[in-house]
Amino acid sequence: MKTLAQVARRWWGEFPVYVYALACAAVVFYLWARFDIPYDNANSNMSIQLIYTGAIGWFFVDILWRLYRDRPARPLSWAKERYFTRSALLRLVASVPVLLICAILIPVFSSLKAMIPLFTDFDWDATFIAWERALLFGYDAWEVLQPVFGYPIVTALIAVLYHLWILLLYFGVAVVAISPAINADVRRKFFLSYAMAWSIVGGLMATWLASVGPVFAEPILGIPDFAPQMDYLRWANEQVPVMTVPVQDMLLEGYQNSDNSLGRGISAMPSMHIAVCVLFWLAARETSVKAGRFFFWFMVVIWIGSVHLAYHYALDGLVSLVAVWLIWKFAELVFKAWDRVPVPGGQADLRTNTVPAE
Repeated sequence: MKTLAQVARRWWGEFPVYVYALACAAVVFYLWARFDIPYDNANSNMSIQLIYTGAIGWFFVDILWRLYRDRPARPLSWAKERYFTRSALLRLVASVPVLLICAILIPVFSSLKAMIPLFTDFDWDATFIAWERALLFGYDAWEVLQPVFGYPIVTALIAVLYHLWILLLYFGVAVVAISPAINADVRRKFFLSYAMAWSIVGGLMATWLASVGPVFAEPILGIPDFAPQMDYLRWANEQVPVMTVPVQDMLLEGYQNSDNSLGRGISAMPSMHIAVCVLFWLAARETSVKAGRFFFWFMVVIWIGSVHLAYHYALDGLVSLVAVWLIWKFAELVFKAWDRVPVPGGQADLRTNTVPAE
């Protein structure tokens, strides 16, 4: 990406992402006005700071890895040629719109997630519990997993990995936006799917299928079925700190106080943890075989963790997997159609103007 014209062509190629983001913004503004939902801009500011911290983090990780791998004779000259050329700086400029969209999506839909009780009741849990038991011969999913993962040190490790998921939201999207190793077609499919996942899976479907999950089934709905699971998690937390236990207490307190700040809100079905993992897996497998394998197994671990740590029913992850796969396929169709639209000033070569995966 050596000229401003190439930046403009990238923006034109990503135009459906921007249109969809604006449509989501219009819907959100309407909901805020219609239901008198307050929103603190500090949440968006914090999210923007975090995502650009992720971009800076990518720079340092990339430069350290390549210094170790390539061992250039003149590191300063090498770094200048790689990171401070006109092409590299224009790539950063070209990445700003999608990074801003990602930064704003998270707190906005976190706010709406906290407001689900304004739109509907949490009345799906009993159904999901019954469906899951029907599929697992009368058992809950956590009971099936417990003999393998029900050890405090294992639970604590899974909880750490479950929290590391947040790096995908800030560091991960920065890598997809900025890295020259990401194919341009994969990049734009990723960001359209990302916006659609937050709005459709984390917004529309979360409201339609409103549920609280095993951890909150008893305190919010009076369903005591998962008390043994919570007893185990609290006991495990006394042996080895389990990061999710105090977070779950914080979420329950936020729900009781109608707190809609960043990271608050309760919603089990579908799982956004799994939705984001599926999206990264779908993008990674089109970029690198090794990256595809890594993100597949990370998705599996997070799915197991979502059940073992009592956040979700196993069905929550399954629905997210199917929904994001359909969204990804839809994004492919959108850009196939969009590429038939003539680019002002000349046809952009969106499929060949890329850097091969490294």
